[in-house]
Amino acid sequence: MTRARHAWRISRAGSLRRLRYVEEPIPPPGPGEARLRVDAIGVNFADIFACLGLYSATPGGSFVPGLECAGVIEGFGPGGAAERSWRVGDRVIALTRFGAYATALNASLDHLLAVPEGWTTQQAAAYPVQALTAWYGLVQLGAVSAGDTVLIQSAAGGVGLRALELIAALGARPVAVVGTEQKRRFLALERGLAAESVVLRGGRGFGERLDRALESVGSDGFDCVLDAVLGPGFQPGFERLRPEGRYVLYGAADFMSRGARPAYARLGWRWLRRPRLDPLAMISMNRSLMAFNLIWLWEQAERLPGALRAMEPLFRRPSDPLLALPFSAAADALRLLQQGDTVGKLVLDTAR
Repeated sequence: MTRARHAWRISRAGSLRRLRYVEEPIPPPGPGEARLRVDAIGVNFADIFACLGLYSATPGGSFVPGLECAGVIEGFGPGGAAERSWRVGDRVIALTRFGAYATALNASLDHLLAVPEGWTTQQAAAYPVQALTAWYGLVQLGAVSAGDTVLIQSAAGGVGLRALELIAALGARPVAVVGTEQKRRFLALERGLAAESVVLRGGRGFGERLDRALESVGSDGFDCVLDAVLGPGFQPGFERLRPEGRYVLYGAADFMSRGARPAYARLGWRWLRRPRLDPLAMISMNRSLMAFNLIWLWEQAERLPGALRAMEPLFRRPSDPLLALPFSAAADALRLLQQGDTVGKLVLDTAR
């Protein structure tokens, strides 16, 4: 049965001003799908990059942004309920290859997981993208183990806070990089990090500040770096990798435009000044650079359940802090995240 839904839809990538709040029909779920009533949606940097047309996975033409949401199962496509033992009324988290900014959607059963006991729907919607990113970057690629020293760029953001939680669970030592004094105080006061191990990004002397942070945690270099920023902080971090050190890059927030459209002149300048590494020199340094785009994992349906099970015991608590905004304020939420002043995770609440 076709029903109506509300959604935030962009006619084509290139400008945030093209994002519109619309009412539109949604078809019945197909084989292997469940129909969800969406109650909360996670907001991510990838949503902004997709709307600006700066994300390699951006769909062509009109699309609905959003990679994650949480809600309630309303029905199934042919064979769906029997195949996966879900029931109408189950509270679930859904991973979506775009499409989450909506009050209802059809989601693949391969991309559903149960909402953890005691979690609110908002907390559930804030969970999968950040947790999967931190786990895949630090465990699968970064091979972080007890005693390692790990540098986390953007440590007060959603992924950064999950990464700090994961580092603690693995018995590693964190050094955190943040963009403002407010975020530095938050990590020291609310997350218990030693003030000397939290470094302000940018400006002169960034490398020296990293050296002092390393000294404060009793290390002579980083075993792993997790970075979503790139930019001027890349080279100082890479140069301080220990032998066998792994630099894991999963984004380039330094290329983020602050306006509704991409600032192409600024982007071009940043592109020309982007870091360049010599593979031959890396052999003698015995350091590695790895990079990933998390949405690639969305398409590896057979791997997702194992990934979710592997990371579950490492993340025991819901996202905190969490800022929930009304669904009608989706455009405002993207602009707020775009400015880089938020701490923790942003979600949209469809009931508000």
